[in-house]
Amino acid sequence: MAADLPVYLLLAVLLAIPLVLFIARTRPAPRSPGAGAGRLPPGPWALPVIGHLHHLAGALPHRALRDLARRHGPLMALRLGELPVAVASSPDAAREVMRTHDAAFASRPLSPMQELAYQGAEGVIFAPYGEGWRRLRSICTLELLSARRVQSFRAVREDEAGRLLRAVAAAAAAAAPVNLSERVAAYVADSTVRAIIGSRFEHRDAYLRMLQEGLKIVPGMTLPDLFPSSHLARLLSRVPAQIEGHRRGMRQFIDTIIAEHRESRASGNDNDEDLLDVLLRLQKEVDSQYPLTTENIKTVMLDMFGAGSETSATTLQWAMAELLRNPRVMRKAQDEVRRALAGHDKVTEDKLASLHYLPLVIKETLRLHPPAPLLLPRRCGSACRVLGFDIPEGTMVIVNAWAIGRYPGHWDRPDEFSPERFEESGRDFRGTDFEFIPFGAGRRMCPGMAFGLAHVELALAALLFHFDWELPGGMAAEELDMTEAFGVTTQLRSDLVVVPRVPVSTG
Repeated sequence: MAADLPVYLLLAVLLAIPLVLFIARTRPAPRSPGAGAGRLPPGPWALPVIGHLHHLAGALPHRALRDLARRHGPLMALRLGELPVAVASSPDAAREVMRTHDAAFASRPLSPMQELAYQGAEGVIFAPYGEGWRRLRSICTLELLSARRVQSFRAVREDEAGRLLRAVAAAAAAAAPVNLSERVAAYVADSTVRAIIGSRFEHRDAYLRMLQEGLKIVPGMTLPDLFPSSHLARLLSRVPAQIEGHRRGMRQFIDTIIAEHRESRASGNDNDEDLLDVLLRLQKEVDSQYPLTTENIKTVMLDMFGAGSETSATTLQWAMAELLRNPRVMRKAQDEVRRALAGHDKVTEDKLASLHYLPLVIKETLRLHPPAPLLLPRRCGSACRVLGFDIPEGTMVIVNAWAIGRYPGHWDRPDEFSPERFEESGRDFRGTDFEFIPFGAGRRMCPGMAFGLAHVELALAALLFHFDWELPGGMAAEELDMTEAFGVTTQLRSDLVVVPRVPVSTG
């Protein structure tokens, strides 16, 4: 998915018709998604050339697709430009995609712009399903992101949480507003970087800027991706040049990090093993049939930098926004944290196990605001049937986790923020309850879930323990702008600016 999708969809609508009319003289038109495909899922009406793109223009994709699903069913067939797409918008449809036929949908679709971005080193997120991906996935789950490894970085998280709290405390002392979105992003980024390379990154601000730029141009729904057979679409798009420039810049960052890391270790630095140490060690140990190349290592690091920091920061931002919008829930969460930590001067991870309500707040945040609302697309590797419909080989499959988390058949008052709903339901986000899949499920489930949640739980508990919170300028809770911004992760459109107050008593 790419920079400002609604703009690209509108550009596609405007440019694609003359574009394809011009090209159609020299090549056959793309086949319709129903050609020889059996009984396809239903879908809305389509236009020549652009297919169903016009149904998505002017709206955030996860919302537009939810609205279409309400009219056409929980499994829809769409054509976005030349791309055949199936959209799953209900728990039953998601279960068939991610459990019943998980192996058939275990690959990621690689668009022309993704191929340009990764150039054969797709890392663990976009690597095609196969033995090479299984090796990388095993490294991530067993070596990089296991419970033991995540726990080993507890001191790093607590140290960075302390930095976050000191920055907020300075604002509280001055009775000044604080941009919590910026502070939370810096906390997660610094903690993630330290876990990966063992030290804070002096170029963190530049890295965060590049990360945000990259999330805006991540390919998938650009003109060249929507019309892959059109050379003219690629010539008219700025995205290839943007991707090349961003790829070079990020690789230079990683090259510098790896070189400095090797020099540090060669000089006898005895720091604890970080994630880059693990990758470099495994590079020497894995067999030659599926080697862990330096390019693989770079891409895995970029995967972890991006996914590890962005999703956690987004979840923290939404959690605080929802608490500010719901003072009753805020008070209940704060009361619990302050009772559990009475007599302590700071929040540490070992004290979080006794909390009951705060994990429900995080669950409810993830239900309403999954960090990646459409997860990441899958590719149908072999034709199969889902909910009685035929999905042809090569179809891109999108699971709308945002719509599923608000599916009215499974959630009472689905748009209301109510953590108490999880007290009795027992639903969890670990891939077995398909009504609630913010991290996906099956083979392609997010391997960094525990790593990200550790950041969220610690920071949220600490922010609630140490501070009371107000909106600036006497703004009422219901006036807080909860509008979403489009991106690979769906953040608040406006930064969350709040006024922290030190409570009179934390006892």
